Amino acid sequence: MDEIRELKDRVEIVDALYRFGLGQDLKDRELFASAFAEDAELDFRPAARKAGIASELMTGRDTIVDTILGLFRGRVDTTHTVTNPRVRIDGDTAELTALVEAQHVLQDGSQHALLKNIYAVELVRDGERWLIGRLRIDNVWHTGSPKVIFEP
Repeated sequence: MDEIRELKDRVEIVDALYRFGLGQDLKDRELFASAFAEDAELDFRPAARKAGIASELMTGRDTIVDTILGLFRGRVDTTHTVTNPRVRIDGDTAELTALVEAQHVLQDGSQHALLKNIYAVELVRDGERWLIGRLRIDNVWHTGSPKVIFEP
């Protein structure tokens, strides 16, 4: 029975990151918000520095959701592909690392930015689901025009 619970937890842990990506891609506020704990932190600063753009630490589920969806709404389409998830569970907390390829395209098609990032995620159990407590995004490489995408 413990093996089944661990397997279920692993699926739910990775699902939190899927909700993060797909929520943005579909511009679905409820789905995107469902990935985060109320007091979550999102740290895009490491990736931003490498791409030459400005970013602040985002704190709180509503701030994260409002900031990211607000930045892209009516301007940028995204697709996120999550690969190579690695999970470590410790009771009601977990750590997840994954590679995420994030494509950002201005809706007029004039500019794009493709980023390959390493995500380091700390998660907390919330009943049967897992929520992102802290997400740190670091960039491995990028192409295109990140400044145009992230600094309108």
